[in-house]
Amino acid sequence: MGKFILKQTNTGFLFELKAANGEIIATSQVYTTKDSCRKGIASVRNNAPMAEVEDHTVEEFAVLKHPKFELYTDKAGKTRFHLKAKNGEIIAVSQSYKEKAGAVNGIESVKANAPDADVEEAPKE
Repeated sequence: MGKFILKQTNTGFLFELKAANGEIIATSQVYTTKDSCRKGIASVRNNAPMAEVEDHTVEEFAVLKHPKFELYTDKAGKTRFHLKAKNGEIIAVSQSYKEKAGAVNGIESVKANAPDADVEEAPKE
């Protein structure tokens, strides 16, 4: 089972969603308060299972309603995804993947791990 790691930074709070193997599969923005970061975690839990994939790596992709994962190619030519909530806000982002298949697996991992993932607070760095 995956877990959310809630971390305090110099500028606020963020979370990482880790798969059972310890790999980071998604990261949040920096939130100003711990409470707002926890709300971000709740949003990922609620939105990820129902979100479909809008694939920006293909021409003439179908535009989907929120919530959704947007799969895209970054400036370095790597594949990434982000999860958008029902209101269109980005609530989680991925690392870069060399292959599109890796990013698709990352999306499936977020869908599988987020709903039941425990939340752990990391010690302040």
